[in-house]
Amino acid sequence: MSVMRLLRIIGPALLLAAACSPRAAPLAGVPTPRHLPSTELPPVHRKIVFSFDYSQPDLRIRGDGVARISPPDSARLDFFVNGQGTGHALLVGDDIRLQDGEDRMRDLLPPAPLLWATLGRLHVPPAADTTVRVDADTLRIDIGQTSGWRATFAGERLRRLEQIDGGRIPQWVSRPEGGPIRYEQPRRRRLLQLTVTRVDTVPGFDASIWR
Repeated sequence: MSVMRLLRIIGPALLLAAACSPRAAPLAGVPTPRHLPSTELPPVHRKIVFSFDYSQPDLRIRGDGVARISPPDSARLDFFVNGQGTGHALLVGDDIRLQDGEDRMRDLLPPAPLLWATLGRLHVPPAADTTVRVDADTLRIDIGQTSGWRATFAGERLRRLEQIDGGRIPQWVSRPEGGPIRYEQPRRRRLLQLTVTRVDTVPGFDASIWR
């Protein structure tokens, strides 16, 4: 059964959980003049192979996938269940582009800034206020105030990106060292977990994959 068919089973509305989104704690660490680490895509084409596990109320999907990354700002993600091609998304700059008839794929994917974060890239809308604090080798950055984004780096690596909305955290991506990548949206009980199994550098991709 395809991802698209499984997503249609639950209907157009997601069930809401009783729990609220967690509050955003004050930014930890001491102020620092350090700049944000660069997380732009390296100047090579990469093919990332992963397994995925997606769940929300009354639905769970497991399968395999591949992300094809093309600098400076493009990626294609394909998802497979039972070895069959089931849906793909193009991530280009600030946009997630889906094929006709695949709108339900948006239930599977985080919004563009968080989807970029799953690939290790910090790419969020600009904001007037940015606060940077450091605690040992951990750098925490608030982009915006009561609404915006909070990024956490360990050294130069993006480890977590949280959306901040009205002082709460409705959704986030975590990228722990040695562990699976997780996208969580607790209010809707949505969880997408990606486990990377291989990363290959490749010469390039056929232009047809971007259509």
